Amino acid sequence: MKISQKLTFALAAAAAFLFIGTGSANAQQKFGYLNSQELIASMPETDSVQSKMNDLGKELESQFTAMRTEMTSKAQELQNNLSTLSETVRKQKEKDLFDLQTRIEEFQQSANQELQTKQAELLKPVMEKAQAAITKVAKEQSLTAVFDLAAGPLLYYNEAQMTNLLPLVKQSLGIK
Repeated sequence: MKISQKLTFALAAAAAFLFIGTGSANAQQKFGYLNSQELIASMPETDSVQSKMNDLGKELESQFTAMRTEMTSKAQELQNNLSTLSETVRKQKEKDLFDLQTRIEEFQQSANQELQTKQAELLKPVMEKAQAAITKVAKEQSLTAVFDLAAGPLLYYNEAQMTNLLPLVKQSLGIK
């Protein structure tokens, strides 16, 4: 979980505590909760994101496998011809293997970064749509605050005094 999400959640919880502690104003306060990860997972757009991520993952994995196969082949070739190679040629082939290993490691790091960046890019509109639906439903329900259980569990909440927005938000989005 991202630190900024934890901080946002902690600040929201502190603000809610202040609202609750204001005496008679407490009767006017209405709170809701949901699990945003469950909501995002149930959205049809998430399937498209997952499909695109799988395709990119397969493409990168194919390239990675080709590089590892090349490494294995060159290492085997060096091992098989070790006794017949001159010192200079052997050192050059060892250097080539080391360089290839470095390129493989750099590719792996770059691929992981690309996957993370692409996932964030593809999920952004899904998350924005979910946020808009949550905001809409929260306003319709006249809620003061909405807590996200995906950010961490609330230390205590009375379900009878809080509204679980997940079914309402799913309904608003047309999700069954």
